Amino acid sequence: MGEHGQFIPPDYSKGDETTVAGYRAVHARPAALEGRDGFSYSLEITSDACGDPGKPFGAYLMFVQWSRLGAQKVEGHLESDFLAFGSTDTEAEHALGTMPLAEAQQVLDSLIRARDGDSKRRWWNAVESDSA
Repeated sequence: MGEHGQFIPPDYSKGDETTVAGYRAVHARPAALEGRDGFSYSLEITSDACGDPGKPFGAYLMFVQWSRLGAQKVEGHLESDFLAFGSTDTEAEHALGTMPLAEAQQVLDSLIRARDGDSKRRWWNAVESDSA
C-alpha cells in the first residue's frame, strides 16, 4: 500500500526483496515482522557516529512496535547494537541493508528475548498484564 491506502505494485527491478533494504525498495515501504511476542514490528535502518576513528559510523536496526488493539499507534521500539560500519552514515546503512530479512527476524527475536526473558509472551497476555 502506498500513501493513503493506494496500492502500489511491487517493482522487483529495484532490488532483492529478501533483504532489509531490498524489501523497502521493491515494496516502497519498510518490511514488517511479527515478533516472538505476537506484536507487529516495522523495520528501519538508522545510523549514528560511533566515536571510533577506524569505523566512524555504525548502522543498526530499529524495530517499531505497533499496538494490537484500538487505533493503530506506536507502542514502543527496540534497537539492535551497531551491526554494520562505514566511513559515512550512508556507507554503514548500505552495508546493513544487505542483511537478509530472516537474519533481521533473528535479531528482533533476540531483542524481545532480552527484554521479556525466555517466556513467549503473546500480545494478549501483555495487554492483560499491562492493564492490571
